[in-house]
Amino acid sequence: MSKEKAFIVDAGVANLPFPIRAFSRAYPQGQPTVANITAHARVKQEFEARWIDRFIQILHRHREELGSVNIRGILEDVMRETNASSVEVRFDYPFFIEKTTPVDREKCLVRYMCTLTGRASVVKEKLRIVFKIDAPIITTYPASVPEEPGGLFGQLSIVSVEIESDEPVYPEDLAETVDEYALAPIYSFLTERDQLHIIKKIHSEYKYSVTVVDQIKEALARNRKIKWYAVNCHNYGMLHNYSTLITIEKGMWIPFSTYEEGT
Repeated sequence: MSKEKAFIVDAGVANLPFPIRAFSRAYPQGQPTVANITAHARVKQEFEARWIDRFIQILHRHREELGSVNIRGILEDVMRETNASSVEVRFDYPFFIEKTTPVDREKCLVRYMCTLTGRASVVKEKLRIVFKIDAPIITTYPASVPEEPGGLFGQLSIVSVEIESDEPVYPEDLAETVDEYALAPIYSFLTERDQLHIIKKIHSEYKYSVTVVDQIKEALARNRKIKWYAVNCHNYGMLHNYSTLITIEKGMWIPFSTYEEGT
């Protein structure tokens, strides 16, 4: 019988709650939140039984600065200390952004769900780190009829923006980009005048989700900090209990930085 140890396809942990400090423009030390952490690695059989304990030890070692800033260090420690051939760590967490209502300028906090994923492999020299933010907005319901009085209706859309960047890109900046091209942003609180303003906008202007996705894509393509992006938009209409989906990502046929300054 061979003494060679076999590789385990995946040894890991799922939905481990852990406090982190999320990268934030408003909080230089990071916004305190709680992430659900999922991690798995390809390790030799001799490490399979001890991998989880070693991974949690590494998390505690980094806990004072755990988050998007030092995920690179976590991946490197896991690869080195477990002799893994590949590892992936994912942080799913809520992130709160303070917004101002359009008419009465009231302050309110809006929750955005974020995911930070880090992948490392002995096959690839460079680590891959992807950040995703889910931004709720209002777009025009596709069955609306702009030419008829009262023919415009709104729908909830969840825009997911994923990016890879070698330079810091704040989640607040990505959320503001999505809001900029929406028919209307989402707020956690609206006064009566704010509500009337949003309702009037929904019934007098139109912005279909396909247009929103295209405009967000162009804005991301212009951002020289971003080397890869993907935009997904789930739309929840009024007349059905399922969502529709529009998606696009940067590919070879989509220029990275062909936009000239000032265009």
